[in-house]
Formats: sequence, structure tokens, C-alpha cells
Amino acid sequence: MAAQGTKSDSFFRTLGSGNKTSHQRWVICTLLFFATVIAYVDRGVLAYLEKFLQSIIPGLNSVKYGYILSGFTVAYAIGMVVAGGLTDKLGTRKAFAIAIGLWSIAAMLPGAAFSVITLGIAMFLLGIGEAANFPACIKTVAEWFPKRERALATGIFNSGANIGNIVVPLIVPTLVALVTWRGAFVVTGGLGIVWLIIWLIYYRRPEHHRSVSEAELQLILSDPVEKLERVPWKQVLPCKETWAFSIGKFLTDPIWWFYLFWLPRYLQTTFGLSLSSNRLPLVIVYSISIVGSVGGGWISSLLLNSGRSLNVSRKTAMLICALCVVPVFAAPFIHNLWAVVALIGLATAAHQGWSANLFTLPSDVFPKSAVGSVIGIGGMSGAIGGALFQLATGYIVYFTHSYIPLFGIACAAYVLALVIIHSMTPELAPAQLKLNEGRTTA
Repeated sequence: MAAQGTKSDSFFRTLGSGNKTSHQRWVICTLLFFATVIAYVDRGVLAYLEKFLQSIIPGLNSVKYGYILSGFTVAYAIGMVVAGGLTDKLGTRKAFAIAIGLWSIAAMLPGAAFSVITLGIAMFLLGIGEAANFPACIKTVAEWFPKRERALATGIFNSGANIGNIVVPLIVPTLVALVTWRGAFVVTGGLGIVWLIIWLIYYRRPEHHRSVSEAELQLILSDPVEKLERVPWKQVLPCKETWAFSIGKFLTDPIWWFYLFWLPRYLQTTFGLSLSSNRLPLVIVYSISIVGSVGGGWISSLLLNSGRSLNVSRKTAMLICALCVVPVFAAPFIHNLWAVVALIGLATAAHQGWSANLFTLPSDVFPKSAVGSVIGIGGMSGAIGGALFQLATGYIVYFTHSYIPLFGIACAAYVLALVIIHSMTPELAPAQLKLNEGRTTA
């Protein structure tokens, strides 16, 4: 029966596409892009409204806001472990559908909050659901793209984070004016339901997708054949490649969480901006970061296509990004809004370029069947680092009213992470996995 299904799919591919080469992998990448946009819109609404909500939610201040964000990231860490294994077990179509359905409902719940505790519970549930986005996206890229295109595809869908951050300041003030702040959470949460319907209708694996031409399928499957047996997290956890990826996430993910959740407040308090006047600076910062998201993947793909090794290509791109973050240390010492916006925009762009390549490392060294679990473990590590950093940020801001230590950590984190990654995986060779039967595979 499976063989007949494969022949039937091949027949319809040939019939539907003729001699033309299809580009359905980029359609799938576009879907992943919009899923990421929605995820960042859903989590960004609270960040944008936090200072506004201080006058509405009793007791809300920077310390308690830090605890809420820490709860979100702890939930994200828990969800990452579950999501990675679930994605490998159920496949991307089912796992993604379950996740975005849950997180869309959770994204509406802050609209019903009436205290710090209920707001924290709502954000905790959102963290659990949204944790599946990146494991599912990375696994989908591994299924739909050959290795030489994966960094670029990852950079494209990952740029959805920046678009989501741009969308928030553009639409949230309008939504608050039209449907109140509670309605703003409900409307943005509902975007995921629309995406879910499209995903269920359209998504299939490439070998079962009738719109994929034979030429495109051969390109997608051009890498050496890999075992399809699912690899659980307990088999990838001992690998040094898993730890290198996880340490990289632990050190650098918290910096992105800092920009995402604290930048609106930082600009408002430092430069006296209102809810509406804070729009343009944030839009500019995240518009700049789009260049880094796509550019970071493009740099490594360009180096690969020019004959450089995978190891040199990935790490060169990551080094360029790490060095571009360093100037952000000067941000709290500069009193010109637009100069600060430029520095932070460069840093967020560099982070996105870094992230595009860091996220690609598991699919470079692990078989496709293990990618979801590795991404889940690394994502958990990044979320734990984020939770700790959110708590620290809340206390630092509350007691010192200074962001200097935070920008100092941001400037050094990426170089340190790259040094550790390179020392642990100097060649980016295939990971050695011990299978259940006692055999070892690369």
C-alpha cells in the first residue's frame, strides 16, 4: 500500500508539473515564516503594553514583570523538551498543528487577566505552546531543504521574529483604541487559528506533496540517505555536539529575550516615549534586524557555494555576527535616541544572523530523525538561561535603574559562545550516535 501511494504521488507530480521545476519548498518556508511572525506577535503584545498595564494590573512593577517573563521562559524550557520529542514522534504536520492550536488559545488568555498571578499563568501557558515553533520549523527545513540551502531557509523563516516585532507596535495601539487592551490579546491570538487551517490543508512531506516536481524532489533528497528511525533525546544528550549547541543557546538566547521584552520599556523610560511615540524606534530596530536574519544565512550559504567547508562557512558567519554585537555596549552611554536605535538595531540584526546559523548546526551534524530532539534540548537550555536573565534584569532595573550591566553582558555573550562551540566541535563532524541495538552511526 505504501509503495502504491508513492507511485501515485509521483504520477500526480509529473502530471501536475510537466517538465517545470517547482519551488514548493519556498512555499513551505513562507508558511514557517508566518508561523514565526504570529508567535512573536503573540508574545510581544505584553512587552509593548507592560508599562501601560502598570496602572491597570495591581502591583505590576519591573520585579514582578521579571517574574512573569521568567515563568514564560521556564514554561518555554519545559515545552521545548516535550516539543522536540513530540515533533520527532508525530511528524511536523501533526505536532505543529497541535502546538499552534494550543498557543493561539493561550495567547488570548492575558486578555482575561485581572492580577499579576493570572497574567503570569496566562503567559506560562503561552510559553508551553510556543515552545514547539522552532523545533517544528527546523525539522521542517531539514525535511524540505538540502543542507546547502538550510541556513538561508532558516534565516528567512527566522526573520519572521523581526516582522512580528515590527507588527506589534504598528497594530497594538490601534487595537487598544478599537477593542481595548483585552481585545488586543484576543485578536492577535486568533491569527494562529487562521494559520492552522491553511497548514492542515496544504502541508505534506515533499515525497507525498503533489505540487512538488520530480526535479525539486531530487534536489530536496540530494543529500546522502539517512536512517528514518526516531532518535530520542536520551541518545543525543551525551553527544558533545548537543552540548555545544545548548551552551550556545544558553549564552545568547537570553540576550534576544532581553531585547524582546525589555526594549519597549527601556526606550519609554530612557527617552520619555509614550505608547504611540514608541512605535517608530521599535519598527526601525526590528526592520534593521531583518537584514541580519536573512544575511547571516546568506553569508554561510555563499561561502558553501564558493567551495568553503561547512565548518568554515558556518563559523565565519557566526564570527561576523558576534563581532557586530560588541558595539551595543555603548548604548546606555549615548543620549541620542536614533544613535541608540542604530546600535541596538545592529545588535539585533547580528543576533538574528547568529541564530540562523546556530539553529542550522543540529541539522548539519545530526540525522533528520534526531534534529527535533536536539533543537528541543538546546531550546530548553536557552530558555533556562532566559529565565535566569529575566529575573536578574527585573532586580537590576528595579534597584539600580541602570541598564549598563545588561548591555555589557549582551556585548560579550556571542564571542564567548563561539569560542566554546569551536572548542567542543572544531570540525563540525557528524555526531556519533549509539543506537538501541548498540550500534553507532554518524
